[in-house]
Amino acid sequence: MNEKPRSLFGRLFNFLWMLVSGFLKLIVMVIVIGGFALAWIGLRGGHGVTVEKNVPLILAPTGVLVDQLDEDPGKRIIDNVNGAPPAQSSLRDLIDAIEDAKKDARIPFAVLKLDGLSDAGLPQLEELVAAMKDFRASGKKIIAWSPSYEQSTYYAAAQSDEIVMDPMGSLSLEGFSAYNNYFKDGLDKLGVDVHVFRVGEYKSAVEPFTRNDMSPDARTADLDWLGDLWKDYGAGVGEGRKLPATAADSYVRQFASGLVANGGDAAAYAKASGLVTSVETLEAFRKRMGAQVGMDDDIGSFRQINYLDYLSAVGNEAEKKKEAAAKGTVALVFVQGEIVDGDGDIGQAGGDAIADLLDQARRDDDVSAVVLRVNSPGGSVWASEQIRRAVDNLKAAGKPVVASMSTVAASGGYWVSMDADKIFAHDSTITGSIGIFGMIPTIDRGLAKLGIHTDGVGTTPLAGAFAMDRPLSPEVGQIIQAQIDKGYRDFIGGVSKARNIPVDKVNEIARGRVWSGEHARQLGLIDEIGGLKQAEDAAAKLAGLKLDEYDVEEMSPKRDFAMEILSHFSSEARYAWMPSAARSWLQTISEKTDIERWLSSFNDPRGMYAQCFCTPQQGSRGH
Repeated sequence: MNEKPRSLFGRLFNFLWMLVSGFLKLIVMVIVIGGFALAWIGLRGGHGVTVEKNVPLILAPTGVLVDQLDEDPGKRIIDNVNGAPPAQSSLRDLIDAIEDAKKDARIPFAVLKLDGLSDAGLPQLEELVAAMKDFRASGKKIIAWSPSYEQSTYYAAAQSDEIVMDPMGSLSLEGFSAYNNYFKDGLDKLGVDVHVFRVGEYKSAVEPFTRNDMSPDARTADLDWLGDLWKDYGAGVGEGRKLPATAADSYVRQFASGLVANGGDAAAYAKASGLVTSVETLEAFRKRMGAQVGMDDDIGSFRQINYLDYLSAVGNEAEKKKEAAAKGTVALVFVQGEIVDGDGDIGQAGGDAIADLLDQARRDDDVSAVVLRVNSPGGSVWASEQIRRAVDNLKAAGKPVVASMSTVAASGGYWVSMDADKIFAHDSTITGSIGIFGMIPTIDRGLAKLGIHTDGVGTTPLAGAFAMDRPLSPEVGQIIQAQIDKGYRDFIGGVSKARNIPVDKVNEIARGRVWSGEHARQLGLIDEIGGLKQAEDAAAKLAGLKLDEYDVEEMSPKRDFAMEILSHFSSEARYAWMPSAARSWLQTISEKTDIERWLSSFNDPRGMYAQCFCTPQQGSRGH
């Protein structure tokens, strides 16, 4: 059929649209070019900033505290242009700033302001605290101020010389917990059958789909490692405040009576408990600090320098890069987020991408050793194995590998770590969970309730046997379980070989059970308690490098930076003509939801997962 000629109006509309779209593209390119310039200013904290004398360092991270920055670059630039605080803060940036300021005579003291920090793991905070202790040991004070303190951030604040809180604030401690929703009855009503294949009574990640409550085994195991974390938390708070290790626990258990005794004044109760030094408004705090260092009328506060501005001013990274060529280099590779097949998305640890980084380190003559920094609950067995093999290849090439476990390095996170020459973890690291599971839902019963039935033919018993709208046959169940059993044997066999522990013993401590770092050390699953710095020193020592003469080079997967930015700016332009309410709604529904991101992580080609759903909850920000 011949195409109908376009009307004059249609041709005019197309012409005008070409002009508008061309103009928009030009605007996008100008914004992108400007964005790159602003990125260098904003991502590292400023340009042309100088460090004046007698100016305190402001440690004010925002968003989620991460081991390595990993977020949408387009969004980060737009947030920077709009003046929005970063959604992520680098733990290494904080520590580097503290270490440099420790010996900088221009910095008299530091102010810790953590109310912008939305989430941080206890092991990460322990590393921050170690740097804070070194800073204080140099004779310089750290003063913490916040309107209120959440449980996670208070752990670091407790190590300050002073802990100041607003008179209307509160100290929100409640302990650690692990609660889940359980869906069995709901799935039964919908006619959904979830077929689970696993090894280990403690591999409880699948329980929400097969039970209405927590199993006794899972209850025992979870309470065990949660208790270890709460004990470590209390010990840290007690040490920082020069109080008994039970002070935090007592504060929680006596909260109701303590609040009543103080007339409902939460700030007064926190101060009376010795967990807060003083109660003071921000205005009063600023004036008090200003009396020591002077006021800055431009910002309406005392003279100060943000830690990112400070890093930019002292040229911290530039100096290190210049020195790298003359010294041995330890490469730092991160496994952060769920481990997935392929390159992975932002916030995920792509097995192929990380294996490629490790291979680059193996082929780089300047790299003498590698530290694998793991902060992952695991995920795809296939992707985890690709990373483990890359670790083995490094060792075969004569380059030592040291694993440094952060907040969580469990299941697949342990899989990628087990072959390292040495494994470091914190007391409060969540690790272990050595086990594998598979899960297949079928909806034939649910469809039948709607009067929908499935029937047909296949050339073999397995043809179409994995379809969700058909019941799972016993033969298919046997096939899947056999693969899961074999995967579990591979896992514990690998642990046995790497850690020099008899297979039977590994099986006893495995079976999906989660352990704290200290328990894992006692069981032989890790070597030493220590942070990232200790792991870097160990890697350098194994490579024959002098501890004061090696450089650390962070390696990260290459992102399609330009396309990310163009995509983000294009979407902004696309919605620009709409009313703000409609624009916000459309942009929201066009982005991936948390559940979509979570579901996209289940992409193992064989449907086998070594994953642990074991992040502790600690109050309103602990999810």
